[in-house]
Amino acid sequence: MDASIPSPFLVPFDGSWRIADASTAPAGKPEKKSRLREARKACTEQLYELQHRLYAGDRHSLLVIFQALDAAGKDGTIRAVMSGVNPAGCQVASFKRPSTEELDHDFMWRCWKELPRRGNIGIFNRSYYEEVLAVRVHPEYLRHQRVSVPEDLGQLWRERLESIRAFEQYLNRQGTIVVKFFLHVGLEEQARRFLKRIDDPERNWKFEANDVRERAHRAAYMEAFEDALNATSRPWAPWYCIPADHKPTMRLRVAELLVQTLQRVDPQYPEVTPEQRAELLSYRADLAAAAGET
Repeated sequence: MDASIPSPFLVPFDGSWRIADASTAPAGKPEKKSRLREARKACTEQLYELQHRLYAGDRHSLLVIFQALDAAGKDGTIRAVMSGVNPAGCQVASFKRPSTEELDHDFMWRCWKELPRRGNIGIFNRSYYEEVLAVRVHPEYLRHQRVSVPEDLGQLWRERLESIRAFEQYLNRQGTIVVKFFLHVGLEEQARRFLKRIDDPERNWKFEANDVRERAHRAAYMEAFEDALNATSRPWAPWYCIPADHKPTMRLRVAELLVQTLQRVDPQYPEVTPEQRAELLSYRADLAAAAGET
């Protein structure tokens, strides 16, 4: 199933996307926050109904992947956009430094375990893409992965991207709709958000010195993101590059695209056969009497 939605944020499927041309700020002057919140709330209500049908129909699942640099707003976006869905049908998996057990398996194993079952929405806060992003920027991480490393590291990244592309197509064929968001935050805005984490005692816990050190590698990360998105944005698993400098606008855009994605899937409630309907009605008379209905 084609999960792509025509959008100015869609990363094209022909490898022509250039991250240097992708803005980190919304086009024009942002709308009022109250208007953006109301629009996002309306999307959340639509998302609730669509998730309810997805869960009841039990035919498809939705996998949503978020990738970004630090302080782009992944956590807040997930909270805001998914605030109205039924938690019984939605789960979030965050992937940080691999454990010893995870390093004893292939680079996508830990994500396989967290895939959503039919009827559910699964959200990956970072994912197997870290293996062609952070690990590419820091190839010294490969020493801990106990894998054969070719002399040409470019070959390793190409092979991993090929595996990811095939994996996501496989998921699509099995009924899992894959949609991916790159939240693109600017260097200056990222610095402002780090300052807030330092200046606000209630946010100090979110600050890590390594996040600041990683800013020195921004150019390398941008190159890695460009290659990864070009290699893996496909109709069955599209990437959307969302400007992340203005959080309310970013969250609305993500919510809109999720609603549109599920609308294309068009999940339906299970059909009731005439025989099943007759059985339901046979129970209704006894239940109505027990409930005191006439």
